[in-house]
Amino acid sequence: MAHRNRVINLYKSLVHLGHDYPLGWDYFRPRLKAAFMKNKDVKDPEKIEQLIARGNFVVKEIETLYMLKKYRTLKKRYYSSENDLTISEFTKKIESDL
Repeated sequence: MAHRNRVINLYKSLVHLGHDYPLGWDYFRPRLKAAFMKNKDVKDPEKIEQLIARGNFVVKEIETLYMLKKYRTLKKRYYSSENDLTISEFTKKIESDL
C-alpha cells in the first residue's frame, strides 16, 4: 500500500511538471501515461523501488531544466551579449576609470 501512495504522488508531481514542458502538454502526457502503464503489472517490491527512484530522478532532472531555463531568461534580461566583458576587459575598464 505504501508503494501505491508513492507511485501516485510521483505521477501527480510529474503531471504538475508536465504542464510547463517545452514541447507542450500534448507531447508530455501520452508519454508519461505510457511509461506508467508499461510498468503497471510489476509486483516485485525491489523493482518498484527502482522504478520510483528512477521517477524521482526524472522529476529532479525536469526541475533542473526548468531552473536553467529561468536562469538563462533572467541572464538575457540583465546582460546583453554586447555588454559582456571578459575579466581582463573589466579590470582595464575599472583601472581607466580610476
